[in-house]
Amino acid sequence: MESWIDAQWTKERLNEAAGMFDCDASDARKLGDFENYVYEVKKEGIPYILRITHSSHRRQIELEAEMKWINFLHGHGMNVSLSHQSRAGSLVEELAGEDGSFFVSLFDKAPGVAVRANSDHFDKRLFEKWGSLTGKMHTITKHYRDPSSKARMAWDEDEILNFERYLPQEEEDIIELGKQTIDEIRTFPQSEDTYGLIHSDIHHGNFFYDQDEGDLHVFDFDDSMWFYFASDIAIPLYYATWSKHGGDPLHVRSAFGEGFLRSFLRGYESECQVTKEWFLRIPQFLLLRDLTLYSVFHQKWDLATIPQGEKELLDGLKKRLRQKEPMVDLDWEAIYDNR
Repeated sequence: MESWIDAQWTKERLNEAAGMFDCDASDARKLGDFENYVYEVKKEGIPYILRITHSSHRRQIELEAEMKWINFLHGHGMNVSLSHQSRAGSLVEELAGEDGSFFVSLFDKAPGVAVRANSDHFDKRLFEKWGSLTGKMHTITKHYRDPSSKARMAWDEDEILNFERYLPQEEEDIIELGKQTIDEIRTFPQSEDTYGLIHSDIHHGNFFYDQDEGDLHVFDFDDSMWFYFASDIAIPLYYATWSKHGGDPLHVRSAFGEGFLRSFLRGYESECQVTKEWFLRIPQFLLLRDLTLYSVFHQKWDLATIPQGEKELLDGLKKRLRQKEPMVDLDWEAIYDNR
């Protein structure tokens, strides 16, 4: 979280935010603070997830649209964390700050446990379930018609794609690559079968695995936007590969990525079909994720003081972008034809 927002966020405000939903934050456990403050709080002894979003990050109408979509998915059998109304009957409450406002939302805590890349559960079975979950979400969303959904931004309205603002001027080659990638993706055709609301961040840090039921439960829809469904296939491939083999050579990443993608695609197509035309566009969405992350890190981190590990991460991204080395280099046609 940016330091100027952090300076406004206090224990007193946390207690007030929790009270809006009749929750107790006396023993609140912070779970995250990158783009939102996320806490585990209690209500009648039951754990819930309290999320606080600053108005510089999202408008209230955007957050309300997110909650309505989540609850629609939940109502149609998706394993997502239900959004709850406040004491006043709102899905999103506003809490005034010195500079801007804080918007407060409450969710069910997802059952299950996080799955790490070094876990025994990080295998073909999980990858297939991951694909099935994603495909089911897309199929359900194609029937979603709530007018509020238009409040979620389209992908190319994201401020983080303003590469000239966030990247150093001397990195003109990366800035130009970013512009070219955006221009190319803008030429892709849109239809109800290819373009709609997507989660946009379905990596393994955003779902829990319920070992008793064998199900995945997805959460953190903060990045949901109007974009191509194919991007939601690219993102799991990107993060699974990066988490497992991010520091390894391209051929190692690619070997893992192919195995992951075959399993993921098998699950995805059990719920939703993807045409070859769109499958072959996945590399463009992988590149866009590289560029987006590179921009986000420049926005969020003080490059003069970042720890060595984060510096190495940033330098690695820069090197790959300048060398135009993808996260994975696959025979996309062969994978699709022999899936």
